[in-house]
Amino acid sequence: MSARDLRSTEFSRILLIKLSALGDVIHTIPVLNKLRRRYPSARIDWLVTPAIGELLRHHPAITNVIAFARDEWAVPWRLAPFASFLRLAKTLRETAYDLVLDIHGQFRTAALTVSTGAAVRIGFDRPRSEVWNASPRQFGEQARKHAWQGAREGSWLAYTHHIRVPTLDLHAVDRYLNVAPMLGLDDDPADFSFPVPQAARSRVEALLTQHAVRDHRLITIAPGTVWETKKWGNDKFAKVADHFLRKGFAVLLIGSPRERILCEEVARLAPGAVNVAGATTVSELAALIQRSTLSITNDSGPMHLAVALNRPVVSIFGPTDPLWIGPYRRANAVLQSGVSCAPCYLRRLGQCHRGHSCMTGVSPGAVIDRAERFLARPDAQPAAAAAAAG
Repeated sequence: MSARDLRSTEFSRILLIKLSALGDVIHTIPVLNKLRRRYPSARIDWLVTPAIGELLRHHPAITNVIAFARDEWAVPWRLAPFASFLRLAKTLRETAYDLVLDIHGQFRTAALTVSTGAAVRIGFDRPRSEVWNASPRQFGEQARKHAWQGAREGSWLAYTHHIRVPTLDLHAVDRYLNVAPMLGLDDDPADFSFPVPQAARSRVEALLTQHAVRDHRLITIAPGTVWETKKWGNDKFAKVADHFLRKGFAVLLIGSPRERILCEEVARLAPGAVNVAGATTVSELAALIQRSTLSITNDSGPMHLAVALNRPVVSIFGPTDPLWIGPYRRANAVLQSGVSCAPCYLRRLGQCHRGHSCMTGVSPGAVIDRAERFLARPDAQPAAAAAAAG
């Protein structure tokens, strides 16, 4: 199909693929909203992991949320994941999609893309060395080796049309939106709007009442992250929490179930902070962040939720690049130590030979100062976000 035909075709069955993680899924919502405006009568399904699908299934732009059981692959050498994968591929084939948009770009999503039999399959182009040269910035060897630079694991071979990446100096949101001119989508600013269901809000109010913090101004802190190198330190988060507790704020520590123990340690170091990690669904986490006066995070999913919900956020960045994946269009929300080796995109502390200086160089005082500046602004009130999430 020619580029002109691609823009003018009225697709009726569309599959959007972005399996995880939470931040990456949030970055893809502007693509979803543009797809719905371009194809108002189309069936638009989203393939995603079940936990994040719980958030997306409330979105009016989505016809169906299709679950990808990623956790089945956690235990190696089992037949069950392969059987599940084949059943899913069969279901996708039977749906007869005419357009598949694979934003995830890995071998498994490429395999599912091909399995649909769709005539039009769009994904990112293969990595090309010239994308590095298009940037005036200087990147270290580790960034060039580990950072995203195109579709991975040969997935580009599955696509009939490729989203070109002219430069790496694009935020992930804008990189995803490079598909817009290909399909004739509008060129309006990125629209992150998604509904936070009333049931989730009610559950959050009950949770706050349970912990006797319902009438307090609320700070949410997300100290957890999958990467070891993104961790800022429990003691530092505790110092920030203690500062705001002393000022009369309620402080809630948020995160996934696997981060509950980490948050418990922060709560131990900052008596009065409440650990609710693992106690909320993703929709409830969104409702909690929407209810908050301010969020404090490292590079993590809650940071992107705060941006999507138009809430103030302060984020500590180290091994990753805020230009690529930071809080979208909020450079003043980012704190960095400014070391020359960042970004490196190394995930384990054992790979770092610089003493983790990119994170240790950011002090609790710097985070508190930035947070206080945001709190002094009139828009740092929870009511400002109420209309945005609907």
